[in-house]
Amino acid sequence: MKAVFPAPDKSLSYLSAEDVRLRPWPVNIITRNASMRMIFVNLPVKDLKASRSFFSSLGFTFNEQFSDDTAACMVIDDNIFAMLLTEPKFRSFIVGEISDTARATEVITALSAGSRAECDEMFDKAIAAGGKPWKPAIDYGSMYGVSFQDLDGHVWEFMWMDMSAEQPA
Repeated sequence: MKAVFPAPDKSLSYLSAEDVRLRPWPVNIITRNASMRMIFVNLPVKDLKASRSFFSSLGFTFNEQFSDDTAACMVIDDNIFAMLLTEPKFRSFIVGEISDTARATEVITALSAGSRAECDEMFDKAIAAGGKPWKPAIDYGSMYGVSFQDLDGHVWEFMWMDMSAEQPA
């Protein structure tokens, strides 16, 4: 069964003609694997340029077709993206206030890594780029993870699991 998505309602007050979400996605992105969902994590950022630089230093790239001076579409994987949105842009999508990451954890974005070494490498890059350590590394032998806060206090984890190890039932 093929999903059918309605066109965005352009009368909504938070959409403008320049809104990157109204741009058509290239056909190859949507049709290359119709059974896979795409995930968009939307995060408010205080300084879009600094956030782009931070995540670029971790090796992430950006889809410029869906980026502008209020949003940056960070490519995490083929079907996973983080939309870094300026705070005014993010406010246009929400009811209530933006979470204060100095007082509460809004979400933990956990990404898999290919090895323990990759976890440590991503952590080291994040700290060198201005991120802050969050919690001590976890090490359960067949599972290992590190965590840090980005420039805006959002928590990111890199996790490695030895899929060949026997897992408890």
